Amino acid sequence: MVLRSRAPVRIDFAGGTTDLKAFRDREVGAVLSGAIARYAYCTLLEHPNGLRIDADDLQEYVEARHIREVEQKSSLQLLTLAIRRFGIDAGVAIKVRTDAPPGSGTGSSASVGVALLALLEHRRAVVMNAKDRLSRYELAEMACGIEGEMGIVGGKQDQYAAAVGGLNYMEFHGDQVFVERIEVSPALVADLEKHLVLCYSGQSRLSGDTNTRMISAYESGEPTVSDALRTVKRVAQESARALRGQDMRRFADLLNEEFDARSRLAPGVLSEYMADLVTAGRSAGAVAAKICGAGGGGCLLFLAAPDKEGPVRRALEAAGGRVLDFTFDFTGLQCWAMDA
Repeated sequence: MVLRSRAPVRIDFAGGTTDLKAFRDREVGAVLSGAIARYAYCTLLEHPNGLRIDADDLQEYVEARHIREVEQKSSLQLLTLAIRRFGIDAGVAIKVRTDAPPGSGTGSSASVGVALLALLEHRRAVVMNAKDRLSRYELAEMACGIEGEMGIVGGKQDQYAAAVGGLNYMEFHGDQVFVERIEVSPALVADLEKHLVLCYSGQSRLSGDTNTRMISAYESGEPTVSDALRTVKRVAQESARALRGQDMRRFADLLNEEFDARSRLAPGVLSEYMADLVTAGRSAGAVAAKICGAGGGGCLLFLAAPDKEGPVRRALEAAGGRVLDFTFDFTGLQCWAMDA
């Protein structure tokens, strides 16, 4: 029997960084995001000869007799901590891969964590014939805890988006997370999928480094950063209302307001090459641009004017960007079993 799982990555429309602990402990954080049909996949097989981990995106393949032999390998820390969380020392083979480029600003590492924890939880339930099962929210919170153990300065939106899927407005009250699904018409979903263009800059980034700079400035009371964070929070709240009301002109204006505020959060959030891509996209017909994740590289999200997504895509590719096709995912985390 082979066990498999998948969890979607996300695009964030507004509010990212306000889900970090330093902000949400002082002020309520707010994020608007959408899970997309690009996934982190995990496969688990019984492996009686020890432990095998194949992390395709990291180009890491290890075989060992015991987890102690690999748990100090920093590139595999997320995976080994998840395995340890379920009391597993050996006896399994795990393969992981993602559809999103590493460092893309779409929360792919969080999706890996959620997908792997769900897979290990599914195995626990099967092996122990357990009736109690961890919920999606509990798995998301466990994934957040593991990133905390790793010393990653990150928030909680990515893990919850991966677990529940869909378009969601989230609020972060200290350690509590409240998720509200944004119910929109199928026509609006189709129109968003038609006119949103996701472009990978090719510049991978470390969100923890950028987040550390932002939060240090916020904690020290730097007014430009504090005001910008409050702006992206307000934009998340107003963007959720715009989506519910299908007010796409207002939604585009808010994406641009978020872009301007995020660019002020730390030096290098918008790299020179990313700025060139934004210029190319807007010149070709994009009415809004959004820095995905913490910025400093990764992806940019564009909203094209009606029927202008073709020229926008071509302009971005001509400028060296890589357009990533996507649709929205409304299912979230999934686990299944197949015959070996």
